[in-house]
Amino acid sequence: MLPDEAALAVRAAELDAADRLAAVRRRFVLHSGTDESGGGDRPEQVYLDGNSLGALSTGVLPRLTEVITREWGELRIRSWEESGWWTAPERVGDRIAPLVGAAPGQVVVGDSTSVNVFKALVAAVRMAPRGRDEILVDAATFPTDGYIARSAARLTGHTVRALPAAELAAEAGPRTAVALVNHVDFRTGRLHDLRGITAALHRAGALAAWDLCHSAGALPVALDADGVDFAVGCTYKYLNGGPGAPAYLYVRRDLQPRFDSPLPGWNSHADPFGMAPGYEPADGAPRGRVGTPEILSLLALDAALDVWDDVAVPDVRDKSLGLTDFFLECVAALAPAGRVESITPRAHAERGSQVSLRCAGAGDVMRELTARGVVGDYRRPDVLRFGFTPLYTRYTDALRAARELAAVLEGTG
Repeated sequence: MLPDEAALAVRAAELDAADRLAAVRRRFVLHSGTDESGGGDRPEQVYLDGNSLGALSTGVLPRLTEVITREWGELRIRSWEESGWWTAPERVGDRIAPLVGAAPGQVVVGDSTSVNVFKALVAAVRMAPRGRDEILVDAATFPTDGYIARSAARLTGHTVRALPAAELAAEAGPRTAVALVNHVDFRTGRLHDLRGITAALHRAGALAAWDLCHSAGALPVALDADGVDFAVGCTYKYLNGGPGAPAYLYVRRDLQPRFDSPLPGWNSHADPFGMAPGYEPADGAPRGRVGTPEILSLLALDAALDVWDDVAVPDVRDKSLGLTDFFLECVAALAPAGRVESITPRAHAERGSQVSLRCAGAGDVMRELTARGVVGDYRRPDVLRFGFTPLYTRYTDALRAARELAAVLEGTG
């Protein structure tokens, strides 16, 4: 071990010993380190892809076993009332609400992020005064958000203008109905100014819709305090809800009476079992529902959220910044000079909870890292992404990831 690496190892151990969230790691099912081929022990896997799919929490399997064997297997249809299935979309939404800075009654869980983006954008343009015929989108947005925005524009007679997120505030004008912005850029990990952009949009008379997929559960979000109009997010990344877990939709309370969903399903009807031919929307958050809730995945998410019961989001943010700072330091100290370049902002105010490195041959590098037990991902053509989930990632994990990355780059130089 080189002197620099030895010093980093000492620091990693000290930081892990002082970690206020260290005990939370035990609430997750993580790699045991046992070599299943019978060849003995191997190093525990370092999982740095929680920004794509969060780890399984220990409470999910027992909860789903109960749901399947008793609630579905025995109670069957009675579980809609007796087991609380019917109200689960709002109940679980109220559990997510504190993680995004929202009071109860404004978040409903169901459908996918894409579907909820569509609901929010169409509802927003329907609220806009006549003459506001423009939807602004973050030019670096996750592709689906752009696809949905263009479809919503075609259906409503609006146009879409894509701009860098930093320019949205200045470019919003009298034609702007709504802007759709990513809180954290999925490629680079850049954190955008939710409060400032929202305020600027409001000054221009426009509404603000935010995509929280890469921020909720990793850093503080203050939807109510910052006056956000609509927000959407997935639950399978930092909220650890599982693959394909349902997304959520936030509609600010004072806008709910005007929320005219483009997908008026029977589950959002004021009297869903009345089976009336005419549609009358429910009051409050249920207005964002559409069809029958995804009960198995919804209740798996409910169980996954138990890990947050005694976790303070500011502590999560502190550790996230500490982990990403330390990882960048380790990469600078150990990786061959000139082989990787960070495209994630150094400034804490501009950084989410991931580190993205530009690297030639990124796909091959990530495949080799995965074979060595360090799991991240990459985005074509040349970006390595490492997601740091503070609930279960350790400083020693960050060091090992940097060490293995350096070894791979040395071998491919």
